[in-house]
Amino acid sequence: MKPLRFLPAGMLLLLAGFLPFSGAVSRGTASAAPAAAADSPSATPWQFTFPTPAPAPVSAWRPPLYDVPWAPGPYDHFYFTRPIAADEVNWPLADYSYGGIQAGSNIVHTGIDIDAPLGTHVLAAADGTVVWAGYGLFRGAYDTQDPYGIAVAIRHPFGYQGQRLYTIYAHMRKLYVRVGQVVSRGDAIGEVGETGKVTGPHLHFEVRIRENDYFDTRNPELWLAPPQGWGVLVGRIMSTAGIYLYSLDILVRNVEGTRFWTVRTYGPDTANPDPYYRENMVLSDLPAGDYIVWVPYLGIRYNLTVSIRPGQVTYFTFSGRNLFHTDLPHVSAFSTPAP
Repeated sequence: MKPLRFLPAGMLLLLAGFLPFSGAVSRGTASAAPAAAADSPSATPWQFTFPTPAPAPVSAWRPPLYDVPWAPGPYDHFYFTRPIAADEVNWPLADYSYGGIQAGSNIVHTGIDIDAPLGTHVLAAADGTVVWAGYGLFRGAYDTQDPYGIAVAIRHPFGYQGQRLYTIYAHMRKLYVRVGQVVSRGDAIGEVGETGKVTGPHLHFEVRIRENDYFDTRNPELWLAPPQGWGVLVGRIMSTAGIYLYSLDILVRNVEGTRFWTVRTYGPDTANPDPYYRENMVLSDLPAGDYIVWVPYLGIRYNLTVSIRPGQVTYFTFSGRNLFHTDLPHVSAFSTPAP
């Protein structure tokens, strides 16, 4: 198992959160928030916790998902459906998303958590073969102390860029499948539980590419089909010198001022970015429309208005005093996708 590589802590900044929101904020508004040193992430096993729920920022209703595979752009890969049924809460907890660092620690989150009551059916996100079922996923051997608890790993018969794909379902209380079993998308593979390193019931879900390995995860929000008519916001947040900024709270608000979200940046060395987008921020499940994004940098908050398009990725970069850009990444930096 290879170690993660981290930038020296002195090269990364953790900027304090936003001031209390009180209406429109213009580009360049000064902030009283001082910069602080970022925690140094470690390569120790991920800790799976259940954060204190905040008031839901959006309606508990979602439209039906786009049919998978959904790939409106040549480098998109919305290949999986939600592992919790549509008649349940089936979206990621926004306050503990992929790449998040647990408050007061240096533990990094390698997947997303979906709030669900004990006993809720867990569904296969796509067709595949069960390659792990039970305790011990992290170490690859039976272990009731394994942080994933009772988990299932599914190897899928399709890949991306010539690399195999796996999905992981963790903290379950009961399994319906066994190793070697072939499952179809939507099959119930077990029940939500609270086994492993958790403080409450929920489903931990991961997408792995290339190897079924703890260090080969990608952000599941770039792989799960969005609701119809809704889109995904993807950002790359850097300093003026082009260094990724992690553990930075980005505020997103619709232009009507009726809904807002906070999403925290990651990596790239605390989590693995997509090879095309090279992102360190993803916010999925946004209704189509116009939004304002606020980024705090060295005591100033900068803003950008973006349009979320149905079923698509809206991409932007921020590079400190060089401000925002909305061009997609250069194709030359990424190989041609496999058919």
